[in-house]
Amino acid sequence: MNENEQQEQQEQQEQQEQQEQQEQQEQQAYILGTLLMLANRIQALGDKLDAQITTKQWLLIAVILKSGTTAPALTELAVMTGSSRQNVKKMALILEKQGLLELAKDVQDARIVRVRLTEACMDYFAGRSKKEEKFMADLFNGFDGELTGGLFRGLAGLNRNIILMEAGSPADEKE
Repeated sequence: MNENEQQEQQEQQEQQEQQEQQEQQEQQAYILGTLLMLANRIQALGDKLDAQITTKQWLLIAVILKSGTTAPALTELAVMTGSSRQNVKKMALILEKQGLLELAKDVQDARIVRVRLTEACMDYFAGRSKKEEKFMADLFNGFDGELTGGLFRGLAGLNRNIILMEAGSPADEKE
């Protein structure tokens, strides 16, 4: 292969790489836009599931259940849900009025407000578990294990990157 052919081949390879990079950037923009739209649509569908509780309130309760502690602090819940402490407190107060949560000052530090699920909350969610199971089955209809696993890994990667960005150290600053 002569020098001109090598140069032409290298130019074609560079062009192909540029096209692939542009396609990847377009796909990433589509994914971001779709995630934002799907979040709104899923929230609207979830809000229709139950007149007593919103999807965001459901998420707060789910986070409390998965937190690893029976009474996490409001500030901890804000971090876990990606919401402000003020918004979490507002939701918690509404849920407290409904008898689903209890808010109490920490025994050792009165500045800390702890959030605990009530027995009524557990009973309430046990009563709507069939609705939730159907919602999830409908939402993930047609997803096999491979597709579910791939989506799970992709979202976990996005979550990791968001955590890094929030901490002020995006991946590209490491180079």
